[in-house]
Amino acid sequence: MSTAEHLPGASFDALGPFTAHRRLLFDVAYRMLGSVVDAEDVLQDAWLSWDRADRSAVLNPRAYLVRTVTNLSLNRLTSARATRETYIGPWLPEPLVTESLPAVPDGAQEVERAETVSTAMLVVLESLSPLERAVFVLREVFGYSYAEVAGVLDRAEATVRQTGHRARAHVQARRPRFAAEPGQRREVTRRFLAACAGGDLNAVMELLAPEVTAWSDGGGKVTAARRPLHGADHVARWLLGMLAKPSLQAVTLESARVNGEESVVFVHAGVARAALTYDLDAVDGRVVNLRLQVNPEKVAGLVGWGTGGAAAVGTAGAAGM
Repeated sequence: MSTAEHLPGASFDALGPFTAHRRLLFDVAYRMLGSVVDAEDVLQDAWLSWDRADRSAVLNPRAYLVRTVTNLSLNRLTSARATRETYIGPWLPEPLVTESLPAVPDGAQEVERAETVSTAMLVVLESLSPLERAVFVLREVFGYSYAEVAGVLDRAEATVRQTGHRARAHVQARRPRFAAEPGQRREVTRRFLAACAGGDLNAVMELLAPEVTAWSDGGGKVTAARRPLHGADHVARWLLGMLAKPSLQAVTLESARVNGEESVVFVHAGVARAALTYDLDAVDGRVVNLRLQVNPEKVAGLVGWGTGGAAAVGTAGAAGM
């Protein structure tokens, strides 16, 4: 569902509150699920529930809708765990183009909010239990009180508070420790694009930390490394080897803000087919973690991005993508 307005039979009294809070609802669902497609499905189900509800008895539509979306996401996340246990190769979240986010977040709260949508943070959230993830997202990302979270989840406040403390400690122990400035990321992206376009192994290696790790998610749909790759030499050769494939010669690599950070998208025939996100060491500006999403079923969040949205920096190709 792109917007509730396109739903047949949508009544104005139902449409208004849902449309007003749609961005918040998507943000909650996406951080809960790490999937654009699943988040949109949850919003579709939430809309159907809201449209059928006795809205005259709803005192706070925003709270009602957040509760509905959170619990639908919990149900979906619980069932998804079993599927992910048999997932082929590394599982990575679906990339989301976030051009609407401010290039330079305004204040500490905005910095924190932007970080919670980063690929690195979504990977950390994936290691939480579904309940821990729900509590963390509502409490730490969106600022709900423990009493409000308890009401959303229909749990005792003491239980929610304990769950929240456990989730926060887990995230703090594993959250990314990298805080590169936006300008630094843009410069690294520019140099990366130029090095890849020129097939320059040494230039690519200079951008990678010696202990860099790379993950690629093909989901068994396209060719991708099924295990993490370690070390600058190994990762650089893998990247350039992939880009040198004949099937990739029609693809351009372009810069884009993906999951709140300067990243790279792979574009073919005006359509984004893959996304490359990374973490920078803020001290020396080198890439320490690199994540490539090439699963064709997990690029819905890149829809609308293409050569019209950014300058093509170099050709490299669309391989099994």
